[in-house]
Amino acid sequence: MQHVSRSSAQQIVEEIGALVKRTATSTVAITTTAGIVAPLLDVLGLASPVHAALTVMAIGAGAMTVSHANDSYFWVVPNFGEMTPEQGYKTQTMLTLVLGVAAMAEIFLLSLVF
Repeated sequence: MQHVSRSSAQQIVEEIGALVKRTATSTVAITTTAGIVAPLLDVLGLASPVHAALTVMAIGAGAMTVSHANDSYFWVVPNFGEMTPEQGYKTQTMLTLVLGVAAMAEIFLLSLVF
């Protein structure tokens, strides 16, 4: 059985999470991606406890990136922040993009250490 590099495996996991996120809510993205990736952990070389934890973090990072109108979390922030939907798109979407990219970068760095 051939394994892929750890950084490539983490990138695959993040991309699956981000792809599912484009079509559904964060919750659906997390559960769908976990269901797709779980049986592949051995093949991806992510079966150790540390790599499994990094995989969970990567799934979460991919799912939280770019919160928009099909995600209930998007509506919580503008409503409690007393923003219009347009303001929510400008702030919430951009900030979750920054947050997701920063989380993915941190996970990548952690994968190099562990």
